[in-house]
Amino acid sequence: MFEGLRWRLLTAQLLVMASILASFSLGAYLFFSRNLYQQLDKKLQTLAQAASPSYAAVAAGGEEYLTRVNEVPWRDIFNRDSQSLEWFDAAGNRLAYYGTLRLQPGFVIGPQTLQTQPRSAQTDASPESVRTFTVSVFEDKTTLAIAPDREPVLQGYLRASQSLQDIQSAQRQLLLGLGTGGTLALGLIGIGGLWLTQRSLKPVEQSFNQLKQFTADASHELRGPLTAIKTSIDVIQNHPERIHPKDAKKLAAIASATSQMQHLTEDLLLLARMEAPSTAGLLQPEQFCLQLLLQNVVELLESSAQVKAIQLGLEAPQPVSILGDRRQISRLYANLIENAIRYTPAGGKVQVSLSKRLRFAVVQVTDSGIGIDPADVPHVFDRFWRADKARSRKIGGSGLGLAICQAIAKQHGGKIKVRSRLGVGSCFQVRLPLATLTKK
Repeated sequence: MFEGLRWRLLTAQLLVMASILASFSLGAYLFFSRNLYQQLDKKLQTLAQAASPSYAAVAAGGEEYLTRVNEVPWRDIFNRDSQSLEWFDAAGNRLAYYGTLRLQPGFVIGPQTLQTQPRSAQTDASPESVRTFTVSVFEDKTTLAIAPDREPVLQGYLRASQSLQDIQSAQRQLLLGLGTGGTLALGLIGIGGLWLTQRSLKPVEQSFNQLKQFTADASHELRGPLTAIKTSIDVIQNHPERIHPKDAKKLAAIASATSQMQHLTEDLLLLARMEAPSTAGLLQPEQFCLQLLLQNVVELLESSAQVKAIQLGLEAPQPVSILGDRRQISRLYANLIENAIRYTPAGGKVQVSLSKRLRFAVVQVTDSGIGIDPADVPHVFDRFWRADKARSRKIGGSGLGLAICQAIAKQHGGKIKVRSRLGVGSCFQVRLPLATLTKK
């Protein structure tokens, strides 16, 4: 139980830490990328503004003017291999182009991300992402000085562009670093979490073991006094002439309560013994026919079914041999069949079937009883658990029967599971290894 709890806690811790690391990595990646793009936008804006004074000369001379000019104000900050400059008129028609990047048509004022165009139809290179920054170019200040009251006239636009290869490379390196660092951190967190989980559950496990030992000791000590009370009551009830008529019902109630307490202490003691580390030594394994054992259990409980007019049937067409403690296996199936009879209304049906599936003997106990809500099914094997409708204390039972069934099945290397629907019935299935495949 604690081993499964330990791994569930570790898994939950890893999921929480992975979510935190993923959120942190995403935030760091977005912050870093935003800063890179802001720096690039400022760089391109500076380049475009530096090239704006040459707009009139470029508009008059075109690209030939750019080839003739040896010195321009923006030459020192221009990188021909990764940047380009484009001049447009007021209608958006390109007047001149300088650089190696061929961009798709269309632009907006300010920053923008575009794709490059292939230089020829024969080029197989995929489009490249480019960051652009477009500024508006108005009349120069000398023209405005002649007529200072006149609104400046838009002459055109100038677009500066740069390849995003460097930024994308930096982003990939950042992702690789964050991924590697996050994986390493998660691994270290897992190791530390496993150690912390073991230390945190150790006191709980010790307390639980002490509680189990106390339960076993208390159950063992209660057997003596309860036996004495039960014996005394039996002796008194065997001599009814000595009992006052007013005390008869009281003695019957005491006898019933004592019997219930005896069953409860025996069940608790059995569970404590089965969960003890030395349980294997208490088993008395033997190879026997499961078909005959089920026949004996069904015959033993047939009278209880007849009292409620319940049809109890057994379907075991072939003998199946298993290896185990005959007494405990008999109790397992007796508990299941008794439960089925207890929670099946009068006139219902309880069917027990035996089959062989691969390496297992499969026994199913199916009833047409009140059923269990699907939300309550995972709890039916918990000690003292009772659903409000499906497990009323008025029906009887100690609430330990199914817990004992599960413990016996696990002790023999098997498994028990249940399917149920409210108002339709339940089906308990027990899978036990066949005798030929069971290790002694």
